[in-house]
Amino acid sequence: METNISLRPTLRQQILAFQRLEITEHHIYQRLAQINRSPENRSVLERIAQDELRHYHDWKKYTGQEVKPDRFAIWKYTLISRVLGFTFGVKLMERGEAKAQQNYGELRSEIPEIDAWIQDENVHEQALIGMLDEEMLQYAGSIVLGLSDALVELTGALAGLTLALQNTQLIALSGLITGIAAAMSMAASEYLSTRSEKTAKHPARAAVYTGIAYILTVTFLILPYLLFKNFYLDLGLALSTAVLIIAAFNYYISIAQDESFRARFLEMAGLSLGVAGISFIIGYLIRIFLGIEV
Repeated sequence: METNISLRPTLRQQILAFQRLEITEHHIYQRLAQINRSPENRSVLERIAQDELRHYHDWKKYTGQEVKPDRFAIWKYTLISRVLGFTFGVKLMERGEAKAQQNYGELRSEIPEIDAWIQDENVHEQALIGMLDEEMLQYAGSIVLGLSDALVELTGALAGLTLALQNTQLIALSGLITGIAAAMSMAASEYLSTRSEKTAKHPARAAVYTGIAYILTVTFLILPYLLFKNFYLDLGLALSTAVLIIAAFNYYISIAQDESFRARFLEMAGLSLGVAGISFIIGYLIRIFLGIEV
């Protein structure tokens, strides 16, 4: 049933924007439910989709107007969820809705139900989102282990090798051997550690996540040495790549697990670059004092 009130043009446009946001998210949650293989996650996503549709009709009572969803947003968040996981996609989208809710306050005098709607958005839907269960996030600790260990060890090794060897092919070869051996060692250690802890995580899967994270990090860090002949440029690119990997991963975790981006990023970046700086000095000193020329 529509509410017969006269809306100011600016207020009407604002409500229509909220209305479009709700119907867009309704379609996104429906899409995610359709492509999700877990019956439990599918049920949660369908319940949230129905909540969004109900909110859309709540707004429609004041405008009396149908609004089409944002097709680009539906495509974008569906793609993000397919590539980076539905939990990340959902929470990224909900952050955008939280920003929109900051404008709800000015509507209180004309829409008395607004506080109840905000409560529904903040409590009910967040509780449902908290019920979502995704394998990648279950093994986030294993991925962090592989990433952080590879970043700290290999940035340090590459910095030391760059000064000691000063030959891009030898540095790449030494880095690859070191990285692959360390990846297998770290995966084996994670397997044994997870099995001894007797958690819900599968030891073999934890080992695979750790190993893959380590190998991918090694590949990205070594790549500059295979492409460019200037070893100082390669070291700079490797360190820059390390910082980008740290930033990208910590942004993902900050969204998916509601953790602080700044604290985690500064800690990981500080460790990686600090070890690289110390190793750079050690490589220089070894080359000078041993008098070895390659």
